[in-house]
Amino acid sequence: MINPRINKTARSPYITPDGQKRLHEELSCLWKTKRPQVTQAVAEAAAMGDRSENAEYIYGKKQLRQIDARIRFLGKRLNELIVVDRIPDDTSKVFFGAWVEIEDSDGNAYRYRIVGPDEFDPDRNFISVDSPMAKSLLRKEEGDEVVVSRPNGPITFIVKSIDYSFNRPESQEEKEKKRG
Repeated sequence: MINPRINKTARSPYITPDGQKRLHEELSCLWKTKRPQVTQAVAEAAAMGDRSENAEYIYGKKQLRQIDARIRFLGKRLNELIVVDRIPDDTSKVFFGAWVEIEDSDGNAYRYRIVGPDEFDPDRNFISVDSPMAKSLLRKEEGDEVVVSRPNGPITFIVKSIDYSFNRPESQEEKEKKRG
């Protein structure tokens, strides 16, 4: 029998230790810093008189609702998450947390880390374990062919390398970007 409470589109509950730390820091910042600042601004705006036409008051109340919604979401989500803090026994295959280098048929190389849906970041080449790319890569080995379905048609990649180092070495371009 199917459990009607299970949402089949639910996000995976997995997260890296760094991802969990960032969510805890965001929750703490919202609760201890941002919310008190906005609450103070709303109180000051309310003291000015007519609230119905007071833009600062209306905007501040909207901001408080958004902050409170995010706090509720983070509090609930952090309780659901499973922190994956160890390397899998079989490091020859792609699993959660892996850095995977792939190559397309034109010889273009791409490097991605498979992370939880709460921490995907295209700028850092972090892809969600729930993404079509990650789903296609899971359990593959070096040399395996991977076909990824895309809106404009499937594309084929070859798995070039799998690495479980938690901190990806910075490229020369990234180092120069930090220097300014």
